[in-house]
Amino acid sequence: MLSTSIPVRSYPQYHPVIMSQQASPPAAPLPPGPEAAAPPTSSDHGSAPAPATSVAVGGRPNDSAPPPPLILQVDKLRREQRADGPACVLAVGTANPANCIPQDEYADWYFRVTKSDHLSHLKDIMKKTCEQVGVKKRYFQVTEDLLRAHPELLDPALPSIDARLQAVAVALPELAAAAATKAIAEWGRPAGDITHLVVSTSSGAQMPGVDVRVASLLGLSPTVRRTMIYFQACTGGAAALRVAKDAAENNRGARVLVVCADALSAMAFHAPDKARPEGSLAHAVFGDGAGAVVVGADPRQPAERPAFEMVSASQTTIPGTERLVTGDLGAAGVGYSLAPLEVPVLVGENIERVLAAAVAPLGLVASGGWNSLFWVVHPGSPLIMDSYEKVLRLEPGKLAASRRVLSEYGNMIGPTVIFVLDEVVRRRRRRLDGEGEGEGCEWGLLVGLGPGFTAEVIVLRACE
Repeated sequence: MLSTSIPVRSYPQYHPVIMSQQASPPAAPLPPGPEAAAPPTSSDHGSAPAPATSVAVGGRPNDSAPPPPLILQVDKLRREQRADGPACVLAVGTANPANCIPQDEYADWYFRVTKSDHLSHLKDIMKKTCEQVGVKKRYFQVTEDLLRAHPELLDPALPSIDARLQAVAVALPELAAAAATKAIAEWGRPAGDITHLVVSTSSGAQMPGVDVRVASLLGLSPTVRRTMIYFQACTGGAAALRVAKDAAENNRGARVLVVCADALSAMAFHAPDKARPEGSLAHAVFGDGAGAVVVGADPRQPAERPAFEMVSASQTTIPGTERLVTGDLGAAGVGYSLAPLEVPVLVGENIERVLAAAVAPLGLVASGGWNSLFWVVHPGSPLIMDSYEKVLRLEPGKLAASRRVLSEYGNMIGPTVIFVLDEVVRRRRRRLDGEGEGEGCEWGLLVGLGPGFTAEVIVLRACE
């Protein structure tokens, strides 16, 4: 076995020496080659004898250029492995389950399938809540067939976690793959060109994870590098994009597929609980869905059409808020505490400071204020968006994409911000194509808020 001995730093030049771990006999002298000249004599025009060429152990002449030190080779390799430019959003896709329920019909449907029509007071509360959250319709993994097959899902006193996890294990990969298929089709390159897969979900808990099944359904390469992110709730989509940005920028030529999918209905659906009337808000605002994004640096144009550069990414956790918004996985599925009145106040007190720290290195807001940016905000609820607009003094329409997604799909937790990203991309492209109106701001912010209490912020720059 051979090893390379590196000289001490005081050497003026690096000379590799090949050493053996075991003693070996001296090397035999090299035979002269056919081109070897005769020894010089005094009659050779009086010239001095040519110096003999020394030969290092191993047969390499020492007068050739020596290789650089190992540390320089490693540094060069690291530079070559990294992309030249920032990660970019190359394509976006979304998907939802087939079961779509209009918001004005949801309370009647919910109390009928849970056999709870006799709880008229709770039904009235849910109807009023459904009217107030700004949602028109939502999509659900839970169906009446599933509830008939597993009546234990309705009773929070009965263990139902096995049935819930099984339902998610079957449905979630298909939902995730549907969104990813759309993103890959928009991207325009084969699925086999995906080098990394980042999957985020707060639904289900299996080993191997959803990522393995998604990779198989999409026909990704067996060498695709997979990363799973669990239980980040409403920050799941933004967190996955942050991880994808790091992967794309630190692996030259990488194309990262981000998939965020949640089926909270399968994990948390149950009959109304008189002891917890606040559950009406969760049942009035949450829905199911999946979003996917293809991320890559140094886009190959015109084949790839980048929408945004992902200039920077940050995460901030507000101290002392760990138990403000929680979700717990138990025998009866997921139980959660949403703090619907406290969260908008918390956002109002902290969001400007968090965003200012994210954009300060770029000096974005000093001249034009927050209205000089476009916004890709996880909507959460109308009260949370109202807090954004009030504290940041945003003009009407700045959060139009977020409000539309909440209206058309509800809060799908993790994937929701990807739906908003898709809406912003499409609005900008319609504007560029002269087919509609939309914001022309060059810079923007993607923001997700979730348990912790945590803010994920990605600074975006428009490519078109």
